[in-house]
Parts: sequence; C-alpha cells; structure tokens
Amino acid sequence: MSALVILAAKEIRRGIRNRWVVATTLLMLALSLSIAFLGSAPMGTVGAARLSVTVVSLSSLTIFLIPLIALMLSYDAVIGEVENGTMLLLLTYPVARWQVIAGKFLGHTAILAVATAVGYGAAGLAVGLTEDGTSSAVWLSLATMTGSSVMLGAAFLTLGYLISVIVRERGTAAGLAVAVWLVFVLLFDMSLLGILVADKGATLKADAVSLLMMLNPADIYRMLNLTTSPDIAALSGMVSLGGRGALPAGVLIAALTAWIAVPLGLAALIFRRREI
Repeated sequence: MSALVILAAKEIRRGIRNRWVVATTLLMLALSLSIAFLGSAPMGTVGAARLSVTVVSLSSLTIFLIPLIALMLSYDAVIGEVENGTMLLLLTYPVARWQVIAGKFLGHTAILAVATAVGYGAAGLAVGLTEDGTSSAVWLSLATMTGSSVMLGAAFLTLGYLISVIVRERGTAAGLAVAVWLVFVLLFDMSLLGILVADKGATLKADAVSLLMMLNPADIYRMLNLTTSPDIAALSGMVSLGGRGALPAGVLIAALTAWIAVPLGLAALIFRRREI
C-alpha cells in the first residue's frame, strides 16, 4: 500500500510540476462558470430550474472534455518513461509492475477529481445559491454528474494506459489516443444514429438502443446523467431513453466501473509481460 501511495504522489507532483493540476482545474472552472451563467440564462418561460439546465449543459461538456484530458494525461504514462529510461530505473526498486500502473491511475484520478470537484462544485454553488427553491433532486443530479464525471475520466485514463503499454513509440500512442477519443466521443454515436435512421424503428427499440450504448463509456455517462431524472431527461431531449428503455442507475454505474476495471487489469497484465 505504501508503494501505491508513493507512486500516486509522484504522479501528482509531476502533474503539479508540469502545470497539469493548475491548468486542468482552471480550465474546468472557467468553462463551468461560463456555462452556468451564460448557458442557463435563456430559459424562456418553461419554468426549468437554472441548476437543472446547468447540469444538462455540463454533462454535454464533460463528454467531450474529460475523455480528452484523461487521454492526454495517460497516453504516454508508460511508453514515455520507457523512452526516457526512467521506467527501467523505477523497476530496479522493490515495486511490482501492477503497482506502477495502479499508482499512476490513483495519481491521475486524483488530478481529475480535484479539477472536476472544484470546477463543477463552484458552478453548482454559484447557480444553486442564487436561485430560490432548488430541489434536493436537482442537487443530487449535480452530485451524480460530478462523481460520474470522475468515473468517466478514470475509464479513459485506463484506455490510455492500455495504449501506452502496447505501443513501442510515444508518437504511435498519441495517434491512437486521438483515434480512441474520436471513436468513443464522435464516431460511435454518429454510426448508431445512422443505423437508427436506416432501421426506422423496425428492429431497434429503446431497450436495444440502451444496450448498444453500453458499449461506449461516454454513452453510459450520458444515460446516467440525462435519463435517470425525468426533469433532466426532458431538458436534454432524451425522454424516450428515459422511459421504457431506461436502465437503472445502479446498472449504469456498474457498467462504468467495468469500463474502468477491465482496461486497467489488461494494462497491468500486458505490462507485466512486456520487456523493457
């Protein structure tokens, strides 16, 4: 356990030295506050709570931003140290290879958690405290979004580690990280939408679409935050998935956890067998 703490602390110190912690936190804070005060302003007369609008807007931001930040943190976590020669030095110490991966994961997750908690927490408080009558359900939606945002980032961190232990060059890892981001954040949903348009509802119903979306951690996050609450689902335009085809929040959290655990385990297994 002490080795994990030391390795995690090393990654946090590296993040501070490389300005990752400060830059990520300031970016999340600036974008969150901008969305909170500008994105929730034009509500019209629908009677929607400003905090609910903010949760929907921040969820959409998260799907694009958090995976990109996570992959930038992790794509060269292993191959970068192998090329620099520091990995060989690190492995001369009494530390297991799985601990190296786990330590990096804990450190990078801590960086994402701090940035997300500060950014989204500040935005939520800024909106919620200036609005009267915000329900506890909306505050719960904000808390769920913040926690699941960290989980989404953790899932893409592990995908980055998996890339980093497979490739032999840092440039290749960077290219694959961009490809992974494009596939899961953009191309997957575009392909699914094309299939739905071609199918015209003949075969794929709401429950089948929900199951297909489980193949993408970004879509699991989308369903968890935009379909489990009726008010949020109405604002986000995902009422159909929030009805008959909706999956329980527990199932979605378990699926997102699997997207963290499986790539992390594979990365540790491959790294254990890799020659440095």
